[in-house]
Amino acid sequence: MSRSLLKDLVHGSLGFAVVGVAAFAVWAFGSGWFRNLGGELGMYAAIAIVFIGLSGVILGPLAGGMGRFYKAFLPAFLVYSVVWCLAWFGLKGRLGEWVGAFAGCMCFSWIALKMLGNTWGWLVSALGLFVLHTAGYFAGDWAMYDVLVPKARALGKGHPDFQNYITLAKLSWGLFYGLGFGAGLGWLFHRANTPPRVSGSLRLH
Repeated sequence: MSRSLLKDLVHGSLGFAVVGVAAFAVWAFGSGWFRNLGGELGMYAAIAIVFIGLSGVILGPLAGGMGRFYKAFLPAFLVYSVVWCLAWFGLKGRLGEWVGAFAGCMCFSWIALKMLGNTWGWLVSALGLFVLHTAGYFAGDWAMYDVLVPKARALGKGHPDFQNYITLAKLSWGLFYGLGFGAGLGWLFHRANTPPRVSGSLRLH
């Protein structure tokens, strides 16, 4: 029996939120450790490993099973991660974030849908992923830099709760990023599992 779009959106959003918090915990609790072990790039690699390792266990049903999920997600997420890093390290700042989000989501969508054998309506799928993913990403950015980090700074580094706020800020970014990206994954996999519309003998693209 086919799954509803709402069910896939909720499953993807809540499931990937768990994955996002776990992955960003690497940043929240281990950033100091990575200073002498690959630096920022090494930390991003570790975060990617957590994303890949947990995502199939939690989101496998979106694709009809863990094997089918990883068939699409693994190559798509690896390329997405590389594209994101290239944009971030090459352009920096907001421009790097926007370019990384857009190019990364376009690549992710095409590769995932290609691996699943259904690229019908690829652009709509990709734009949906981009909007949901990026909304989550920048909601996390807002929660961290506009809400929690200012509270930490107001307390001062000497305050016993300063580091708690910083840690919570990083985890909140993982939460919102996971909610948005996960909803996008629910949207993408739902469309991948939806048969192309056919009019007569012509497939509508």
